[in-house]
Formats: sequence, structure tokens, C-alpha cells
Amino acid sequence: MALALLAAFAFGASGVAAKPLIEAGLEPLHVTWLRVAGAALVMLPLVWRHRSLVRRRPALLAGFGLLAVAGVQACYFAAISRIPVGVALLIEYLAPALVLGWVRFVQKRPVSRAAVVGVVLAVGGLACVVEVWSGLGVDALGLALALGAACCQVGYFVLSDHGADGADAVHPLGVIAYGLLVGTVVLTVIARPWEMDWPVLGGSASMNGTDVPAVLLLAWIVLISTVVAYLTGVVSIRRLSPQVAGVVACLEAVIAIVLAWVLLGEHLSAPQVIGGAVVLAGALIAQSATPGASGAAPARPEAAEPADGVPRNPSDATAATAEPDRG
Repeated sequence: MALALLAAFAFGASGVAAKPLIEAGLEPLHVTWLRVAGAALVMLPLVWRHRSLVRRRPALLAGFGLLAVAGVQACYFAAISRIPVGVALLIEYLAPALVLGWVRFVQKRPVSRAAVVGVVLAVGGLACVVEVWSGLGVDALGLALALGAACCQVGYFVLSDHGADGADAVHPLGVIAYGLLVGTVVLTVIARPWEMDWPVLGGSASMNGTDVPAVLLLAWIVLISTVVAYLTGVVSIRRLSPQVAGVVACLEAVIAIVLAWVLLGEHLSAPQVIGGAVVLAGALIAQSATPGASGAAPARPEAAEPADGVPRNPSDATAATAEPDRG
């Protein structure tokens, strides 16, 4: 749970660093490319270390890069170019509900009532946080793009946990490293970084009236909001469950708005404060559905020693919710 909260903070903190760069003259997709490409460069040594994954699990690596890294980013930025940001964000964070649908109807496994209640509360609270009623003049293509971002986020949760157990378990660091590399290639085609206004990175950006070096903001986005975020996010999904981690991820929106309030001077309204409290309540209720909460689900066999060397939660075998499964 601590790792999931850290991941939510790291992902949620990306906006307050990215917005000054965008206002300084960089395109949103260019900031996204810098984020993913920079993180891929940091993780590059792990690409060589886990090179066997290309032969063992090529589909997993390609899927993670396309969906969990490039897909979420590209669809979201395309959506907000056509519909209000709040509406796009709400639709994207329908992903936890879609994860439950994947578990229940695709994998045909039971989900706990706590997880369902948590998702309902989180989505309802998120509607207040983004004040969805303030902008409903949307077009069909914009809605479709936002829903595409939500589906890609489901891919993040599902693929992050895929292959976590068994004799052929894959190391999460390898999945993240190759995912970022694949995402960089895809986003390079979409964002066309050669058209970027590169001199912006040599100057400063205004953060609520305070000039901050642009390169410092970029370093935060790359190291904290991407590298740390994906590392803690993927590991937390493997130790919890995709549906529970998905509900906790809804806190990203709350964190982003609070940080924007403090650092950018974007004040919260009363409905947003109430909505944030409801999102938090949903996440806490969903926590009761973490592994070990009950013995309702049949125990699954555990490998004596995971091949990737990552310790598993001993109570995973009695998970009350399915674990199919950022970025």
C-alpha cells in the first residue's frame, strides 16, 4: 500500500512540473516524449541486463510499451485537445472499473464487494474533484480518445502483474525498462521531437511567479514522475492486486490538484475538496480487499523461489480478489 501511494504521488506530481514547461513554449506531446525518452535513457543499463526478456516475453514488453507507456500518454493528450481536461480525466480514471470488468467477465473470477464499493466511491468522488459538470460540451471523437486512454491504463494494471508468478516469472525492472524503450520509439513517431523548441530547456519556467530552471523541472518529471513512479507502481500492483491498485491510483488526480493548489496557485473549490475526501474513502475501503483480507478465493500455488528474485507477499495465496495485472 505504501508503494502504491508513493506511485500515486510520483505520477500525480508530474503535472505541476510539466505545466510550467508547456506554458514556457513546449508542446504537451514534446514534454511527454522528453519524459519517456529521458526515463528510457536512465533505465538503459537494465535493458542489457534483462536482454533475455526479448526472447522470452516479447509480447509482454511490446504491450507494456504500447499501452502502459505510449498509449495512455498519447490518447490523453489527444483527448484534451478536443474535450475539457476534467471530463477526459474522469473518463480515463474509469480504468479501475474496467479492471474489475476484466477480472469478472474476461477471467471469470470473483471480485470482492469492498473493491466494487471502493471503485464506485472513487469514480463518484473523482467526478467532484474534476468538476465534470463544468464542461459537458464534448464531441464523440474526444470521448473515444479519453476512453482509449482508460483502456490503455487497464493495460498498465493488467500487464504490470502479468508473469509475476511461476517458474518463468519476469523481473519488473526489465518490463519497465523495455516498456519505456518501446514507448520512446512509438512517441518519437507521434511527437516528432525534431520540431521541438529545444532552447526552452536552457531557460527558466515560471511556477506561480517563481522562476525555476526548465532542466530542473524536466529532471523531476523524468526521475520522480516516471522512473520512480513506474518502479513503485508496478511492484505495488504485484504485491496488492490490479483492482485495488487501480482504485489507489485514483488518488493521482487528488494529489495533482492539491500540488497545483500549493505550487501553482490553482485553488480548490468546496466540491473538489469533498470529492477528494470521497476518493480517499474509496481507496481505503478497497484496501480491505487486499491479499489476506479474507479466504474467500481458493489459494493458488506459490513458487518456492520466484525467478526474478522479487519477494512476494506471503499472503498472496489467499487473495480475496483476482490478480490479472502502469504505463
